[in-house]
Amino acid sequence: MMKPLIPMTVAVLALGMAQAHAQDVSAGEKIYSQACVTCHGPSGQGLASFPALQGRDAEYITMRLEQYRAGERVGANSALMAPNAANLSDEDIAALADYISTNFQ
Repeated sequence: MMKPLIPMTVAVLALGMAQAHAQDVSAGEKIYSQACVTCHGPSGQGLASFPALQGRDAEYITMRLEQYRAGERVGANSALMAPNAANLSDEDIAALADYISTNFQ
């Protein structure tokens, strides 16, 4: 009697994970359009002195945003990035990293 429950349980868990991922991507898209698109471009291609985000994985994006938020990252764009990153929660950073790494190949 337990065997039929295992595939159903796996399916329910997979669906829940897919929905959570979709919510992260949606939240990340909203944050990106409000805070990032002006400098990094609509498809993450980068504009002027702002680097491209295309091809960056979630771990890299997360690391950089956490460094800016903590005031540890210093560079040409730190004066703009640090205040923006300071307003991001861990969840915001995760959503942004997920959105960027998923959509900007």
